[in-house]
Amino acid sequence: MASRVSCFLLAVLFCASCKVITSSDLMCTEKEANRTYNCENLGLREIPDTLPNMTEFLEFGFNFLPTIQNTTFSRLINLVFLDLTRCQINWVHEDTFQNHHQLNTIVLTGNPLIFMAETSLNGPKSLKHLFLTQTGISHLEFIPVHNLENLESLHLGSNHISSINLPENFPTQNLKFLDFQNNAIHYISSKAINALEQATDLSLNFNGNDIQGIEPGAFNLKTFQSLNFGGTSNLAVVLKGLQNSTVQSLWLGTFEDTDDQDLTLVTFEGLCKMSVESINLQKHHFHGFSSSMFRCFTGLQELDLTATHLQELPSGIEGMNSLKKLVLNANSFAHLCQISAASFPSLMDLYIKGNRKKLDLGARCLEKLEHLRKLDLSHSDIEASDCCDLQLKNLPHLQYLNLSYNEPFGLQDQAFKECPRLELLDLAFTHLHVKAPQSPFQNLHFLQVLNLSHCLLDTSNQHLLAGLPDLRHLNLHGNHFQDGSISKTNLLQAVGSLEILILSSCDLLSIDQQAFHNLGKMRHIDLSHNSLTGDSIDALSHLKGLSVNVAANNIRIIPLHLLPTLSHQSTINLSHNPLDCTCSNIHFLTWYKENLHKLEGLEETTCANPPWLRGVKLSDVELSCGMTAVGIFFLIVFVFLLIVLLICLVKFLLRWKYQHI
Repeated sequence: MASRVSCFLLAVLFCASCKVITSSDLMCTEKEANRTYNCENLGLREIPDTLPNMTEFLEFGFNFLPTIQNTTFSRLINLVFLDLTRCQINWVHEDTFQNHHQLNTIVLTGNPLIFMAETSLNGPKSLKHLFLTQTGISHLEFIPVHNLENLESLHLGSNHISSINLPENFPTQNLKFLDFQNNAIHYISSKAINALEQATDLSLNFNGNDIQGIEPGAFNLKTFQSLNFGGTSNLAVVLKGLQNSTVQSLWLGTFEDTDDQDLTLVTFEGLCKMSVESINLQKHHFHGFSSSMFRCFTGLQELDLTATHLQELPSGIEGMNSLKKLVLNANSFAHLCQISAASFPSLMDLYIKGNRKKLDLGARCLEKLEHLRKLDLSHSDIEASDCCDLQLKNLPHLQYLNLSYNEPFGLQDQAFKECPRLELLDLAFTHLHVKAPQSPFQNLHFLQVLNLSHCLLDTSNQHLLAGLPDLRHLNLHGNHFQDGSISKTNLLQAVGSLEILILSSCDLLSIDQQAFHNLGKMRHIDLSHNSLTGDSIDALSHLKGLSVNVAANNIRIIPLHLLPTLSHQSTINLSHNPLDCTCSNIHFLTWYKENLHKLEGLEETTCANPPWLRGVKLSDVELSCGMTAVGIFFLIVFVFLLIVLLICLVKFLLRWKYQHI
C-alpha cells in the first residue's frame, strides 16, 4: 500500500501540464509582410479590412465581385499587381483604378465581362500587362484604349474574336506580346498587321485559330520576335503569307486532335522567301520525305521535329551549315546513325528524347559533330554493354549529356574519355554495371553535376567517384548502402568539392559521425525518406550554414548535445518525423520554438507522441515540465510523511534494542 501511495505521489510530482496554443489564421495568406497577399477562393465579396494599405501584390481570384468601381480598391493605392481571375465580374465602372498610379498588371481572366467603361483603366501610369483571357470578348472595340500607351502584353486568348483589327488610335509603340490563341480568327488582313507597325520585336500568338488565308503582302518587310500558328491545317497558306518577312521564332506545330495536311516539298516553298531562325513542326506528318525538302531550311539555326513520325533523316541533306539546335524527340529511329548527323556540322544541341523504338547507339554515329555541346538521349530504351567510348567518339566539347531512363549500361574504366569537358552527366534510372575497379568518371575534371539516382550502384566501391575534383552536385537518391549505414570510409571521401548532396530514399538507418568529414564545402544535404534517428545528426557537427532536409525519417528525440549542430545550419526540414512532444524532448522543443525562422515544413512538423497531441504542430505546443503548485504541495506532504516514518522507525529500533539488552 505504501509503495502505491509513493508511486502516486511521484507521478503527481513529476507530471507535466500540456496545452496547445493555436492562433487563428488570417483570412488572407501573407506571403511577404505588408506587400504580398493571397486571398484566393475565400468566398469574399469585398476587400478585407485586414489587408494593410501598403499591399502591392494581391491575388484575389475565385471570389465574388460582380461589379468593380472606384471605391472597390480605393484604399490599396500602392497596388502593383492585381489578379481578379474568375471573380464573376460583369461590369468595370469609370475610373476604377484612378488612384493606382503604380499598377503594372491587371488580370481579369475568366470573368464574363459585359461592360468596361472607356475610363476604367485610367490612373495607372505604367500599366504593362493586361489579361482579358476567356472573358467573352468578340470584338476588339470592347477594350478601352485610354491610358494604354505603356502596354507591353495584351492577352486575349480563348474568346470569340474573329478579326484582329485593333481600335483606331490603339497605342502599339511599346507592345511586345499580343495573344489571340484559341479564338475564331481564320483570315489576316494587311490592315490589321499594318496597325502594329509601330511595335518592334513583337510576338503574335495565333495558336489554335486554324488560319485559312493571309492577304498577300500582309507581312511584307515586317520583323517579329515570334509568330505562333500552331494548329493550322494548311501550312502552305501561312508560309506563303509570311513571304518577305523576318521572324526569329516560328511555331508551326500541330496537335493530336487536329486534322492537318501532310507536309510536302510544296508546303515549304514560301519559306524560301522569308528569313527565319527557328522553326517548330511538332506532330506533323511528312509525305515523300527527301533531302530536297530541306532546301528552304538552309538559313535555320534551330529546327524542332518532335513527334513527326520520322524513322530516319534522308542522307545528302545540303546547306544546313547554320543549324545549331536539332530536336528529334518522340520519333522512331532504330539506330542513331539514321539521323544523318554529318548533314549538320555546326550542331551544338541535339535532343533525341523519348524515342519510340529501342535506340541502338552504334559506333561513331556522331563523330562529325565536333562542336556538339548538349546531347539528350534519355527515355530511349538504350542498352549498351560497353559504354561509351565508341558511341560518343570525337565529342571533345560536349558539356551536357543525359542518358537517364534507359536500359542497363556497362561502364569501363574512363567510360567518357571522349567527352573530357563534360559539366553535367545524368544517368538517373539507368542500371549501371561498373566493370572496372577504378572510377568510370575519373577523367571528367570539369564535371560539376552528376545524377546517379536509382542506378543500383555498388556503393561499397570507394573508388567509384574518384577523379572528380570539381564535382559540386551529386544525386544518389534511391541507391542503397550496405547494412543501411554510411561508414567512416565511403565513396564520398573522394569528392571534397561537393556543395549539394542528395541521399534521399536510400534506406539509411545510421550515419557514422565521421562519414562527411571530408565534405567541408557542402551547402545542402538531403537525407529525407530514410529511417535515420536523431543521433545521425551528429554526422553534420563539423558543418555550418547547411540547408538540411531530414524529413520523413524516424527521428523521435533530439538530444541536448546535438542542438548546437542544428543551430549552426541555415535551414532545417524535420517534417513527417514521429517527434516526441513530452518532457523527455523538452530541450529540443524549446529550441524549435526559438528557431522557427530557419525551419521549413512547419505545417507538416507535428507530434507523434503522446497520443493526445498526435498531429498537433510543434510550434503550437507548450510544455511545462517544472513542478506545479500541486506538485510542490504533495512534495511537502511526501517529505513530511517521510520524516514521520523515519522518526517512527528510529523509535521502533531503539525500543526494540533496549527490550533485548
